[in-house]
Amino acid sequence: MNEPMGGFTFHPERAFVMREMHSRPFTLIPSPRRILHYAFMPQSEARVNDRRAVRALCEARGLPGPPSGAKYHRADFGSFILRWEGHSEFTTYTFEINADPGEAPFSPPPQSFANLMAMVPPPGPLLVMVDLHLYDAPLDAPPPAQFNGREVAVSHVENQNATIISDFHEGVAGFVAIAVQNHALNPAQCGALVQRLLEIETYRTLALLGLPEAQALAPKIRQIELELPQIIDEMRVGRSIEGNRSLLDRLTILAAELEHGASSTAFRFGATKAYSQLIRLRLNAMDEQPVAGLTSWRSVFTRRFEPAVRTCAATQTRADDLAARLAHAAQLLRTRVQIDLETQNSELLHKMNDRAKLQLRLQQTVEGLSVAAITYYVSSLAERLFEGLHAAGAKVDPLIDTALSVPLIFLLITAVVWRIRARHKGE
Repeated sequence: MNEPMGGFTFHPERAFVMREMHSRPFTLIPSPRRILHYAFMPQSEARVNDRRAVRALCEARGLPGPPSGAKYHRADFGSFILRWEGHSEFTTYTFEINADPGEAPFSPPPQSFANLMAMVPPPGPLLVMVDLHLYDAPLDAPPPAQFNGREVAVSHVENQNATIISDFHEGVAGFVAIAVQNHALNPAQCGALVQRLLEIETYRTLALLGLPEAQALAPKIRQIELELPQIIDEMRVGRSIEGNRSLLDRLTILAAELEHGASSTAFRFGATKAYSQLIRLRLNAMDEQPVAGLTSWRSVFTRRFEPAVRTCAATQTRADDLAARLAHAAQLLRTRVQIDLETQNSELLHKMNDRAKLQLRLQQTVEGLSVAAITYYVSSLAERLFEGLHAAGAKVDPLIDTALSVPLIFLLITAVVWRIRARHKGE
């Protein structure tokens, strides 16, 4: 990397940002040309092995391979050109093969080139197969005979300098055939158009992966949508705290089921939305113009592709709305349970307070009885004392003196008890 002038320090991500703008450039593609395009869905480890396999193939032919961390590589093997691209979710192999101007479109069949993809191990499950034939033809040329008997989408593009034709069906050997009739495009324009068409077909297939997810999630959403009103109706009727807890458990289970389905489909639905937006951008960039009496590419995508995208979006919206309703219902029920618990706790506190008052009364009664008992016990000791003094010759009357001492003993014991009680209250 070049050193900055003026003593500046480059941002650590500047080199990556600068390379990213040129990571997948348009290539020059002369006409005629046969192009076979494959898209795979590799796992994390397979991505590294995939890059190594492409590097080994190039180095075996004396060509430089993709460097470590590269996302794009183009290698010219003479009889064909290989373009390898690593995307965040998929990996593509595109083979550009010289075509004979004298042969009919899509001749020879794509099985004749099976040896090309066999040179590298597949990095994962195969998802997209495109057989694109770029050839020179006049503006009024008919579609290739391969499309006879099927509904074909035909559009003029690039200011009517080319015509694109496809039926979007799996044809020979599973390939989706796309014919590009070149009327007046130069190699640079052909390269840009071919890349857009390959991206449209790749993104179309990837976007539609969200539809099975939506179809699998929809019955679960419907089941929860039917059960939620029943729970809310039960919430409206006064129930015990155990009943409210049971309803809350049911809501929690439904929310967990919905969250499991929504979280497992969130990425796929987001990818469907992103890919559909990219397709619209590619269609707009081609300056498509319909051909009179024929179905255009845009109309095909409007009728067959957009409903699937809207289904995914609607399913995600339903899931999000239902999750919000479940959360709101659960919050209401938690509030009711909390109020019931607070009411129950308040009742318990009142009962505890009543018990405390009763215990206090019992304690006061016991204290009164204790004062009387202790007074009787101490007065009995005083009587014994007075009888002893009387026997010893002291001038005391045990009976009268004992009677006189009882009030004093009672007052003294009462004062001691109140003092002990006041000390306990202070603590």
